[in-house]
Amino acid sequence: MESYRRPVFDLVLRRLRERRRFLQVLAGPRQVGKTTLALQVLEALERPSHYASADDPVGRDVAWLEAQWDLGRLAARQDRRGAVLVLDEVQKVPGWSEIVKRLWDEDTRRRVPLRVLLLGSAPLLVQRGLTESLAGRFELVRVTHWSFPEMRAAFGWDLERYLFYGGYPGSAPLIRDPRRWAAYIRDSLIETTISRDVLLLARVDKPALLRQLFRLACEYSGQVLSYTKMLGQLQDAGNTTTLAHYLELLAGAGLVVGLEKFSGSALRRRGSSPKLLALNTALISATAGLSPREARANPEVWGRLVETAVGAHLVNAGLEVHWWRERNLEVDFVVRRGRTVVAIEVTSGRRKGSLPGMAAFARAFRPARRLLVGGQGIPLEEFLSRPAEAWIR
Repeated sequence: MESYRRPVFDLVLRRLRERRRFLQVLAGPRQVGKTTLALQVLEALERPSHYASADDPVGRDVAWLEAQWDLGRLAARQDRRGAVLVLDEVQKVPGWSEIVKRLWDEDTRRRVPLRVLLLGSAPLLVQRGLTESLAGRFELVRVTHWSFPEMRAAFGWDLERYLFYGGYPGSAPLIRDPRRWAAYIRDSLIETTISRDVLLLARVDKPALLRQLFRLACEYSGQVLSYTKMLGQLQDAGNTTTLAHYLELLAGAGLVVGLEKFSGSALRRRGSSPKLLALNTALISATAGLSPREARANPEVWGRLVETAVGAHLVNAGLEVHWWRERNLEVDFVVRRGRTVVAIEVTSGRRKGSLPGMAAFARAFRPARRLLVGGQGIPLEEFLSRPAEAWIR
């Protein structure tokens, strides 16, 4: 059995084998391999198990969740080591966290040897349920978009192919037909995520505006855009508060994020214009309507893919990522970990010459490290080939 997400696979397998008993939760965007990973773990464990998915357009309810849990309990009686229950898309069940808490606590009191693995494709919604009802009972494992080394190992991709097609493994067999690939990303991934995940996170009064905002974020990925300017680009009426909320929902589903400006004041960061960033370059390519050759020949488009790949590499690692600008001086990404601050500048076909923004930032904030990615700095392939945390130590 081959697992291209070996670190996550090993972590989950080890936790399920431990004597300590915690709910294990895999949360991440759609189509990043959570279900496949869970099934591989079940195969490796070689003990009784039950898998069930709530990802049904009709919806699942309390009775369904309780019935699946009872099947897990029955499986636990078959082996002295117990069994594993896997509940996929658990966030689709209304009030799921309270139900899981009750059932989990019942098994704990009765010493039922049932391990539980929960999967969710709306990370923000899953995390809300965990923190509201299941404090002290769970361990969260974030499953992010596939990295360049993972796509290279699984499909033999080079850097240019990764920059254009991104990190969705399920779409890899379709890249010989770019139009079919783009349709798959738009219809089966983007639209499914928005309609079946994002709209579950909270009340959305203007779904059309949310979809327009997503496309705008892909078009301007890697650029700072004020909410006022966003409103000028969008057709549906809205306000800055609504846009900020919708951007948070899109980030919570693992699609796009709005990075805050770096500042010594948290209040100033929250009030800043966001730097839009797609969390997978496939989202940009699929919505741009360009072929790989056309994208490579367009310095503006290719530059956005390069900068997006670097930013997504940092954000998907769970790092605290910002941007910085004063007047016409700018730094692409500022990463903070505790008291350590690292400034990162990305060079691409869009930009040449000196980097005065990096020098100005260094004078103002004294970062622990200044990194140049691309050009005469760290080769882009090397930067994306190493874990993002390795560049922040």
